[in-house]
Amino acid sequence: MNAYTQAEQLIASTNTDAARPYTVYTERNIDMIEQFRQLPEAMQFEIKVVASVMPFRVNEYVVNELIDWNDIPDDPVFRLMFPQKEMLKAGDFKMMAEMHAAQASRATIKKAAHEIQLSMNPHPAGQLAMNAPMVNGKPVQGMQHKYRETALYFPSQGQTCHSYCTFCFRWAQFIGDSDLKMAATEASTMHAYLKEHKELTDLLFTGGDPLVMKTKLVKEYLEPLLQPEFDHIKNIRIGSKTLTFWPYRFTTDDDAQELLALFKKMVDGGKHLAFMAHFDHYAELKTDVCKEAVKRIRGTGVNIRAQAPLTRHINDNPDVWVQNWQTQLSMGIIPYYFFVARDTGAKHYFEIPLYKAYEIYQSAIIRMSGLGRTVRGPSMSAGPGKVEITGITEINGEKVFVLRFLQGRSPEWCYRPFFAKYDEEATWLDDLKPAFGAEKFFFEDEYKEMCKARGV
Repeated sequence: MNAYTQAEQLIASTNTDAARPYTVYTERNIDMIEQFRQLPEAMQFEIKVVASVMPFRVNEYVVNELIDWNDIPDDPVFRLMFPQKEMLKAGDFKMMAEMHAAQASRATIKKAAHEIQLSMNPHPAGQLAMNAPMVNGKPVQGMQHKYRETALYFPSQGQTCHSYCTFCFRWAQFIGDSDLKMAATEASTMHAYLKEHKELTDLLFTGGDPLVMKTKLVKEYLEPLLQPEFDHIKNIRIGSKTLTFWPYRFTTDDDAQELLALFKKMVDGGKHLAFMAHFDHYAELKTDVCKEAVKRIRGTGVNIRAQAPLTRHINDNPDVWVQNWQTQLSMGIIPYYFFVARDTGAKHYFEIPLYKAYEIYQSAIIRMSGLGRTVRGPSMSAGPGKVEITGITEINGEKVFVLRFLQGRSPEWCYRPFFAKYDEEATWLDDLKPAFGAEKFFFEDEYKEMCKARGV
């Protein structure tokens, strides 16, 4: 009996219930959401204005089961999903609001929105220019290879999500501008690159959300990795927020059983399959269907790791993180990354000073048992790499941030401590200055040379 047949038998009960219909709402049909129509008219108008600039997408599961409509506008999932007036700079909001009020044409509104979008750093940390791997002097479409051991792949069929987070650092892929997308149209692109690069051990299959795809498409990408020529690919990560936005993907969708069987086949074939989940708030973990989906995924041998950014208005409280991580642990999920919000999109709305980010992290992590202290952070996914704030201290009378690379464009940078002047205004690595009178950080010259080589 082969592994696939065994997996089918193991999860034969997956589709015992009727599939739940999937209904999605965007800017164009937002008025169909009953709860939205009950909001004050001024708030409805503001949301529509911002939704014409920032991508908006939500489904009925999130609307009906995750948002507490009695706690608007403070409900964290509401702020996670529905654009707020303050997410645009005041001048930009005023301009867009005047256009909406005057009932300007859709083309006029779209053109003005595009100008605002380009000013919002749509591709932070060199996503397009610095991370694209090169073959024969040309970038490989739909892939990123920033760190030696890990490649990212963006299947074109997965360049959307079941819902959109308002802070998403990949928001530029959802606004209909092909020049800003990172996507490959054929699985052969990924397979050819991985086959030629034996230094790679990890593949991050990401998007958007690759699990918006039907399982038959996911198979085309993943199953070939079980062949001997891909033995160097030890770990496959699937970046997905489906457990929050549509857990029915693993319970009653028509190909849920097939997807879980694929997971088990990959594990039985010798791959470490890690489901990289995103839980910004413990409210996302409360439903029975989410708990059941987690149980079924773990039943295939897949590890679930959870990560999320620290964001103002949503989870900027250590109590939220303690409950978030404790809930994850109780479900068998491994807390993994505590990110600093990326310097893109509505950063001014979500950002938190680095000193405060560290205080929130420290206050939360010391209340966790050893099993919960797997969380790394606060971590900034900046141009040079993933930089972690490991502490704030005073050395020879100077107050400093203690930093290190968890991942770097050069592997030699990793886990080497360095120091920055303490700055209560700093919200990102680029805001920091070297401590102790140094003119530059130790990695700066090498990083500049890397940028120069890429024409950045």
